Amino acid sequence: MAKSWSITVPGSTANLGPGFDSIGLALGLYLELDVTLQDEWAFEHHSVHLPEKFTVEDHLVYKVAKETAARYNAELPSCKIVMRSELPLARGLGSSASAIVAGIEVANQVCDLQLTTEQKYTLASRIEGHPDNASASVCGGLTIGSTLPNGELELIDTQDVDAAFAVFIPNVELKTSEARKVLPAQYDKAYAVHASANANMLTAALLTKDYARAGKFMEHDLFHEPFRANLIPNYHEIRQTAKDAGAFGTAISGAGPTVISLLTKQNVDAFVEKMRPLYPTYDIQAVHVDTKGVQVEVHEIVE
Repeated sequence: MAKSWSITVPGSTANLGPGFDSIGLALGLYLELDVTLQDEWAFEHHSVHLPEKFTVEDHLVYKVAKETAARYNAELPSCKIVMRSELPLARGLGSSASAIVAGIEVANQVCDLQLTTEQKYTLASRIEGHPDNASASVCGGLTIGSTLPNGELELIDTQDVDAAFAVFIPNVELKTSEARKVLPAQYDKAYAVHASANANMLTAALLTKDYARAGKFMEHDLFHEPFRANLIPNYHEIRQTAKDAGAFGTAISGAGPTVISLLTKQNVDAFVEKMRPLYPTYDIQAVHVDTKGVQVEVHEIVE
């Protein structure tokens, strides 16, 4: 009996201030794929957040699925993939990482690779170039990762995050490659030690659920935010307005230009309603923390 697959991948935020290229958090904004086998490859995009023009050969999901199958010596069959997305492109919400995770899962399912969670997030992180967004989309929840000199990825993940977030999404794109160009080639030793200490405090505060302290250190990054701030519309104003309205802290989401505020679950909806009239050109949303990561439903097709 033939099968089809429904794959759901959460988006993500990364860094949360000083957790540069290391901390990721899965968000309740999703990329969804319906996958069926057919004689030729085809994609359908059913979302304003997905490109209107594309070729199969250049499609990120296709390229990653093909690479994944080849890595495990499997032959990737032709598929029709219908995609829907709540993740705007190049906004710092993990759109590319979610597509990478989706591509890996497509190959995993249609080739019956039976990949482990560790294999998925290791491969996704290698393709993405760092573990934050990719591992969060695979695992869900909060992920903290680092790659050892031998290439081994060590990851800590927890789904126990008792907080909520609000995202301020501007109607402009900022590609990660462009945002990286403004970063220094190196940091002074004392500066780097201070920046690392702030990252350590953010990590400890998140893991101990001290969200007031986590918010404080979200706003004391030295690795990237001081250099990217001028690329982010209304960055300083939003941070101050959010703090005045009760946010624990606000930081650039990933490479931007979205910014994200940390709040209590009880206050996030009222906070968003207060912010929307102040920033009418932004899409401001309350988002929960996704705790499931990539999910698959298998359907049997009666022919």
